Amino acid sequence: MRLVDVLAIIGAANLAAALHFDAPLDAVAPIHVMLMYFCCALAFFLFPRFGMYASWRGRPMLTMQGQLAASWAVVLLIGLFFSFLIHHAGNVSRIWMFYWFFTGILLLVCYRLLLYWTLRLLRKMGLNNKRVVIVGYGKTGQEMHRRAHQQDWYGYDVCAIHADEQDTEQLQDSKIDRIGDPEEISEYVLKNQIHEIWITLPMAASAKMHQLQYLLRNALVDIRWVPDTVGLEMLSNRMIDFLGVTAIDLNCPVSSGMGGFFKAIFDRLFALVALVLLLPLFIVIAIGIKISSPGPVFFKQPRLGLNGKKIGVYKFRSMKVHQENGTVTQASRNDPRITPFGQFLRRTSLDELPQFLNVLLGDMSVVGPRPHALQHNDKYKDLLEMYMLRHRVKPGITGWAQIHGHRGETDTIDKMRNRVQFDLYYIKNWSFLMDMKIILWTTFKGWSGNNAY
Repeated sequence: MRLVDVLAIIGAANLAAALHFDAPLDAVAPIHVMLMYFCCALAFFLFPRFGMYASWRGRPMLTMQGQLAASWAVVLLIGLFFSFLIHHAGNVSRIWMFYWFFTGILLLVCYRLLLYWTLRLLRKMGLNNKRVVIVGYGKTGQEMHRRAHQQDWYGYDVCAIHADEQDTEQLQDSKIDRIGDPEEISEYVLKNQIHEIWITLPMAASAKMHQLQYLLRNALVDIRWVPDTVGLEMLSNRMIDFLGVTAIDLNCPVSSGMGGFFKAIFDRLFALVALVLLLPLFIVIAIGIKISSPGPVFFKQPRLGLNGKKIGVYKFRSMKVHQENGTVTQASRNDPRITPFGQFLRRTSLDELPQFLNVLLGDMSVVGPRPHALQHNDKYKDLLEMYMLRHRVKPGITGWAQIHGHRGETDTIDKMRNRVQFDLYYIKNWSFLMDMKIILWTTFKGWSGNNAY
């Protein structure tokens, strides 16, 4: 593959020359040929360091192609820097480099796809497969078995399992061997030409893990640990290097890091544009509130923001001025506190628009879990196990739960549980595309649900 990659890079360089110069590469400035050979040598030695020749088995193709494009871009940038060092950068055609980059990706990706699909076909036919033993057959072990069976193009054959008697009963396939004693695993691996062992024990089974470590010390096969994290239902299980030691983040949201940085920039730009465009509507609503009942146009309620920080959330006033006396009573159907104009604002969710000010200030996001009253947080944090994890991200003006009808009054624990489940799904599966979907849905269809009063 390293040699084929070099040939693909040479072919791409000549193809780029034909597209741009309409001439062979050796007929143009010599720096182009020199740069081609320099980048070929770089790719030959750097691609392995970028993991380009690691096993594809079990890895997403899209991830590998993205890694390939990034590696090729690094090689070209180093090549361009080399041309600066030898004072020939001015003679290098930037358009040719542009063509070379994309034709290089095209050739490198195409032959890999051809090889990838050939291997998939062979594995579906039962060739080039790896034989596997699964240790532990709880939910994770069963899921790994199911995926290996259904995604047969990866080429994994589960030959045997070792598990407790209760878990072994979940296995229905009589063709798969049962290894009763853990001391027999190593011998089974040797006799049956096993290639990999997948350990799917729960994290609480530390004693069993120590025993397996000793029993499998002489097993010369790949051993993978797939932790059964069902008992640790948190936001994430991302593995990181922490102080030089491998650690697992259990409640780090997907939107942290660079993704969160770009989300914050988008939020502020979106809020600024929205406030400018909505200014005439704000004036009309302010006049309607003043006519409807005496009192201020806006009101501010304390809520919990990112990581439990207390923030003040702005809304258009939709109720008559009243005192809560230390408690928060959710609005209900035919609530006498709501003004006629306020009822219209709440039905159409126009009372939430001032929260773009919170987004501009950085306290909220355009999309995220809706902020709840402080008293509701105190009530539900003990009733719903993962309730407070909603606050690991900024609260939003609209959210995944709201476009699916979970908005307004939460007078039962089931209503709140459903809303929290949708909020946590959003946090675990966040992406910019998901945010755009929620924003478009809210813009053109509004929030759904009939329990907002």
